[in-house]
Amino acid sequence: MSDAEFDLLDELYFVQPYSYLSETLGWEDQLLLETLNSLYLAGLVKCLDAADEERFDPVNVLEEGKDLYFLATKKGLMAHNAL
Repeated sequence: MSDAEFDLLDELYFVQPYSYLSETLGWEDQLLLETLNSLYLAGLVKCLDAADEERFDPVNVLEEGKDLYFLATKKGLMAHNAL
């Protein structure tokens, strides 16, 4: 797990919108979207359309990410806490 992935997972213990992550981490959109995508593809985060509306269809994080909410999965939390 990269440092960026670790830092991002640190913010996803609770559902967070993209705007919060962008503001809190202060990263460029490309880095944030690529890191979110990497974590999503690894099954470490899940995507939501709203704070209580999980997406179960495949998500293109690079295209849709700015409009989504994110949350670490159980697998993501366990990976984060193992380091």
